[in-house]
Formats: sequence, structure tokens, C-alpha cells
Amino acid sequence: MAKDYYKILGVPKGASEDDIKKAFRKLAHEYHPDKKTGNEAKFKEVNEAYSVLGDKKKRQQYDTFGSADANSGFQGGFNPSDFGFDFSNFSGQGFDPGDLSDILSSIFGGKRVRRGRDIAVDIELSFQESIFGTERKVVINSRLVKQKEVKIQVPPGIDDGQMIRMSGMGETIEGGMPGDLFIKVHVRRHPTFRKEGYNLIMDMTLKLSEALLGVEKHIATLDGEILLRVPQGTNSGTILRVKNKGVPFSGSAKDRRGDLYVRITVKLPEKLSREAKKAVEELKSQGF
Repeated sequence: MAKDYYKILGVPKGASEDDIKKAFRKLAHEYHPDKKTGNEAKFKEVNEAYSVLGDKKKRQQYDTFGSADANSGFQGGFNPSDFGFDFSNFSGQGFDPGDLSDILSSIFGGKRVRRGRDIAVDIELSFQESIFGTERKVVINSRLVKQKEVKIQVPPGIDDGQMIRMSGMGETIEGGMPGDLFIKVHVRRHPTFRKEGYNLIMDMTLKLSEALLGVEKHIATLDGEILLRVPQGTNSGTILRVKNKGVPFSGSAKDRRGDLYVRITVKLPEKLSREAKKAVEELKSQGF
């Protein structure tokens, strides 16, 4: 469902260009992440709304079809440089780069404050590191600082492609504010497990006899090997739950975790021996 950009800016659909601009400036000033009372998510949302409603062509497209043309220059993705003083990403006809610079200027008592550039780095994690969290050190370079080592605390349960923002850890400039450091996380795929929210999913294949009679299987978890009891008469598609073997809940005690779900597939034999066929016929005669 398309976002309601008018609602985000708090203006009616028939609002004038001037009203839209005033609403944007007020909200961007309120939510800017460099303020103590800022809200980064809302700041980005307000920017996104104005990048469409502040442009005549994009606004007409949005009013007609409920979305902006992807080829018109509007992109809903997150760009760390949007929070610096480089406003080239907003150079549409309806957007005045001075809007945001005026906002940033007013935040700091009417003075134009210089700000260092944001720095972006990539790190790669194993699947297990992404689940339980880890600590990493990265070396960053900038135009004004040769090298510096930064320690990163990666929280548990982080997803592939997720961004970590470290305020004030970017480029530093004399007499100005430091930029931010953005760390993009890449998680290597696990051969067994898939992550869905706070839960882990894995597949298990059983023989027909194991599904009919039940079986105990040793399976590997991220905490070590456990014994899983599969009840008799288990059908293909059955999902067995192993409590507390999933992803740790963010900001909670270490023993609070999601679960591990084991999805069962029953493999049928392609050919039956004479004895096996006779046994199946016997089961058939008994109504199985």
C-alpha cells in the first residue's frame, strides 16, 4: 500500500506549494537526528514525502496513480549522505537544497555549522555472529584523517543488508561537527538454518519407516547438538518446535530467545522390494 505523503506532512490534498514547503520545514526541523529530540525514521519519512509533493510532476503522478514514477528521480531507499551537507541527491525541480541547510542552520542558533562527511564501510558476518551478536574492529579512512580504528558492537539478530549508524564517528573537521559512520552488514548464508524474525527454520527428511514408527534424531543447533524426538505417524509438512533455540530477543535477558522450527519432509521409496510391497499390501488391508 502506498504511503500517504499528505498525512505524513500533515497537510490536506489540496494544499498549496507554500503550505507543503512550510510543513516540511517545520517537521524536518523537529525530527532532524542531530537534535536531542530528533527522530531519524520520521526525518527520512518527511524527506521522502517532500521529495514527491514538493515536485510538481511527481506530485501530479502521485495524485493520479498513488505513487511516484521510479524513473522520475524519487527513490525511497536510505542514503547516509542525505544527513550531511551534500544535497545533490535532492536536486529535483520542486526541491530547494537551501531548505534543509536553512533548517540545519536554525538548529544551531542561526549559524551555518560545517559538518564532516559521513563514512560508509561494509562488514561480513557469519550466520552465527549475526544471531548472537559480535564485536568488530574496522579501520576507516577519510580525506582529513589518515586512519583510525573503530570498535563496533553488532547487536544480536541483525539482518543481512541492515545498517548500523555510529553518530560522530565519521570524518572530523576543525571547528565543525563530525560526520557519522555507517556500517552495512553482510551475513553469510547458513547451509542449514534460515532466519525468520526471532525464529530459525530448518528442514529434515525422514524415511517412510521413520515417519510411520517415529524416530529420535540428533540434530545440530547453533548451541550444539540435541536429540529431537519425532512422533510416530508424522506427516510430510509437519513442523516440530524446539523451544528457546532461536534468535535472542533484542535488549532482553540472554535466556529470552525465539524458537527453532524443524520442517519435516517424508521421502517415499522410488522402488519397493517384493517383501516391502507385501508389507505395504498388509498395511492396506488393515486400512492404512
